[in-house]
Amino acid sequence: MARFLILWDRNPVAPWPKDIKEMTKLLETLWAGIDNLMKKGEIKEFGWFLDGKSGYAIGEGEATTVIRNVSMFMPFEEFKVQEIVPWEKGKEAVREAMKTLAATM
Repeated sequence: MARFLILWDRNPVAPWPKDIKEMTKLLETLWAGIDNLMKKGEIKEFGWFLDGKSGYAIGEGEATTVIRNVSMFMPFEEFKVQEIVPWEKGKEAVREAMKTLAATM
């Protein structure tokens, strides 16, 4: 199962409500979405950065699952998504690349 680092940031040009009650309602809806994804195990970890408007998530699953999940929060949030390659697998991939490169020289 693939793991993903998802960096999120509040989209400043999204149609954010001006009314505090409406803003609170929208935030509660967005947070409920995160809670649901965590209960389903699609988000393993979620955190805020100290600016209060950005943070990160660690997700697991297929790439199409990640696309679906981040799409649920648009246009209010913007995302940068990176697949995480585990240390041992990454090390082995680089080792194989170096062997291939050395063999061609």
